[in-house]
Order: sequence, then C-alpha cells, then structure tokens
Amino acid sequence: MINNMWILVAHRGGARLFENQGPGKGLNLLHDIPHPEGRLKNKEIGSDRPGRSFDSRGQGRHALSTEQEPTAHVAEQFAKHLSMMLEDGRNQRRYGKLVLVAEPRFLGNLRAALSSPTAALVTAAVDKDLGGVEPHNMSRHLENIIRL
Repeated sequence: MINNMWILVAHRGGARLFENQGPGKGLNLLHDIPHPEGRLKNKEIGSDRPGRSFDSRGQGRHALSTEQEPTAHVAEQFAKHLSMMLEDGRNQRRYGKLVLVAEPRFLGNLRAALSSPTAALVTAAVDKDLGGVEPHNMSRHLENIIRL
C-alpha cells in the first residue's frame, strides 16, 4: 500500500499540489499551477451579450442563450486538467490517498472530473478557498483533516 498522500488546494485562479509522506513529515509543495484565465470575468472571456436570432415563425427576435457561462466553462476545463494530473499520479502509484481543498463550486467541478478509481482515493474534501494561503502556512489550515 502506498502511504503518500497528495493534497490538492485549488481554486479557479490556480492550484497547488502538496505531498505528505506520513505523520510528522509535514507538507511538501510538488507543483504550483497558475491559471490566470480563472480570474477573468464573463465579459472578458466571451462576448458581453448572447447573439440574436429571428424566430423560425413570425417576426420576433430573441437572444440566443448560452448553455454555460464562460467562467463556468473555464473552471470546468481547469478541473479536468487537474483531474488528469491526479490520474497520472495515481497511475504512477505516487500516492495512495487524496485530499481535495477548494471553494464549494470548484470542489464540485473537481469531483465531477475525477475518474472512479481516482475518486476512490479521496479521503477528505474540504470546501474552503485556501488559494491565498502561503505554502508554509498551509499545514496549519489542514492539520485537523490530515495528521501532519
């Protein structure tokens, strides 16, 4: 059994991947993954307003709706990118337990993007945005979830 634990602290604007090699070992920062696109507003990503179209019957015009807000799509794509990184680590047997830390909406995106085998390694999920916490202070925020 693999004793290493990976802790992914993520938000729309980036993520950091930490590793804990067991009790008393603390956290090691493995990757800092910036995602500046996640900080953009809807109008900065796509057009401000949906396009317009004529009705198929009659003379009316209406706005075309988009199925998903641009910011939600960007967040979903970033969650998929992170899930592939976690999948690769699992396939390489680099960790045996996984902790996810993210604000509630992005945590949902992450969970949805994980494969079943990777999701089975999640031992805790924390719905907090710790993206602004410095890496050397992270263990203080996570010590109740994982024994460092």
